[in-house]
Amino acid sequence: MNADWFASPLYADEPEARQARLLETLCEQMGQGAQVCEPFRRFLEGRQWLPLSEVRALEDLPFLPVSVFKRPEPLSFLDNGQVYRILNSSATTGQQPSRIAIDRHTAKLMTRGVTAILADFIGSYRRPYLVIDCAPDSGGAASARGAAVQGLMAFATEVCYALRPAQNREREKSGPDDLVLDIEQIRKFLQKYRDTDVVVYGFTYMLYLHLGGGLPSSAQALGNLSDEYGLPLLPKAHILHSGGWKRLQQLAIGKSMFGSRVAASLGTKAHAVLDYYGMVEQLGVVYPDCSQGNKHAPRFAEVIVRDPLTWAPCGAGQTGIIQVLSALSPSFPGQSLLTEDMALVVHEDGCACGRRGIAFRFAGRVPKAEVRGCSDVHQRRRT
Repeated sequence: MNADWFASPLYADEPEARQARLLETLCEQMGQGAQVCEPFRRFLEGRQWLPLSEVRALEDLPFLPVSVFKRPEPLSFLDNGQVYRILNSSATTGQQPSRIAIDRHTAKLMTRGVTAILADFIGSYRRPYLVIDCAPDSGGAASARGAAVQGLMAFATEVCYALRPAQNREREKSGPDDLVLDIEQIRKFLQKYRDTDVVVYGFTYMLYLHLGGGLPSSAQALGNLSDEYGLPLLPKAHILHSGGWKRLQQLAIGKSMFGSRVAASLGTKAHAVLDYYGMVEQLGVVYPDCSQGNKHAPRFAEVIVRDPLTWAPCGAGQTGIIQVLSALSPSFPGQSLLTEDMALVVHEDGCACGRRGIAFRFAGRVPKAEVRGCSDVHQRRRT
C-alpha cells in the first residue's frame, strides 16, 4: 500500500472514488489469499457469492463471520515462518478467543492505520500517556488489552501504567484480574504532567471501575489524590476508551453518564472523553466518535450496515448488523467481516463534522451473540 492511503485529510475523499479504490485492493488481497489458503478458497467459491472478478461494488464482496477466527489454529495466508505475532482476543472461561496471525508488514500497516486515524481526531504530536491498566510484564493484562495499548505507543512520549496487581488483603477490594490503582505511579505522573496535554487510555469497563466510581476502593484512592493535589487533577487530558458496553448498559450507565463521571474524576471536560469502536480482527482500524457523536470509516476501510433479514445495506435511519472492510489485513482474511454488533445509520454522507461517507452509531450486540470478551469479560470474572 502506498503512503497516500494514510495521508491527511483521511476522511475527505469522495465516497464513490474511495470505495472503488478500496474494492480493487480488497479483491486483490482476497484473490491472493485464496491461492494459499484452501479453506478461504472454498469459501469464496460458495454458491451465494459472485466470483471476485465479477464484483463491482463493496456490498457484493463475500463476507466472513468474525466467529470464524475463534479456532485454535489461526486462519491465515501465511506460512509458519512468516508469522510475526499471533494476536488473541480476550475470552471468558470455556470460550475460544479469536486468534489472528500477522506478519511484520501487516503489523506495520495496523500501526500506521491507528496512528493516522487518531491523529485526525486528537492531533499527530506525541504526548504522555496514562494507561488505566497494568504493565504488560506484570502478568495482569489480557492480550486484547495489551495489543490495543501497543497500537497507541506511536503517540506516546512516555507511558505510565495506572494499575498494579493487588497485594494480600488488597484483593478483597480489587477489581478484575486483582488489579488496584497504583497510587505511587499516578502521583509521579501528576507531579510531572498535571498541567500538560496528556492522554488517558483504557478499556471502557476498566475506566468505569477505576475512574467512574464503579470500584469503591479506586474512588476512595482518587478522592485522596484530589485532597492532596486539589481538582482538577488532569485538566488538559484527552480520555480515550474502547471495548464493550454490555456490562455498563446492564448497570444503566449510558455514554453520557459514563463520560461525565470519568471526566469529573480527573477534572477535564466531558467532550474530552472519546469512545472508539474496534476489534482484534481489524486491529488497525478504529472508529472514534466525531463531534456529532457519529463514527466514520477512514480511506482504507468501510462499514456496511446490513438488514438482518434481507442482508441488504441499510439506509439512513435504519439499524442493522455491522460489516467491516479493511485493506490493512493482507496476512489473514480480514478484508470483509460480518460482526456480531449492530449500528444505526445516521447519514449515508454529509455529517456536519465534515467527514465524508457513512456516519453510524454503535447500537449494541446482535441478540444472543456470544459475549466476545474485551472489557465485557471483566465483569463476568467478578461474578
